[in-house]
Amino acid sequence: MQKVKIQRTVNPAKTAQRRTDIDGIIQVSLLKRLKEATEGVKRDAEVSMSFGLDEQRLVVISGKANVDVDLECQRCNEVFTHCCEVQFTYTPCNEKSEEEAPEEYDLVDLNEYGELDLIELVEDEFILSLPQIAMHDEADCSVDTNNMVFGEIPEEIIEEEEKPNPFDVLKNLKS
Repeated sequence: MQKVKIQRTVNPAKTAQRRTDIDGIIQVSLLKRLKEATEGVKRDAEVSMSFGLDEQRLVVISGKANVDVDLECQRCNEVFTHCCEVQFTYTPCNEKSEEEAPEEYDLVDLNEYGELDLIELVEDEFILSLPQIAMHDEADCSVDTNNMVFGEIPEEIIEEEEKPNPFDVLKNLKS
């Protein structure tokens, strides 16, 4: 199957009326913000989207996408490959949809021409799905979590522990 680049923008209302499905790729070169947030993007993103109308006649954009990115492990500082897989459901933002949209729909703003930037939408989803603290699986990481040491305890703290407790006087009052 030939990989087709998805279009940059669509008019969601017209596309939903036609009940259009979009399957294709987003080239690595277009995922600039994702590349900045990671150590690099390994391959083109695979995207599958469906446009339609729900029972309330709201435009619904649902889909899924995946891409492989390089992240730096925060335990061992080595780079590893992470697969970002996202699923999403959106409806364009307007006064009617804000009040009537079900909770499972995320609202998305349209540009000044009433169009939706598909590449930006998918890239935002990828960025949001990145782990807060990137780490290998423990089995794959070169650092054993059971043997991690974070410096030595300063001698001042050890000496403070040897000082008498000021509340020891209260023990005498108890008896």
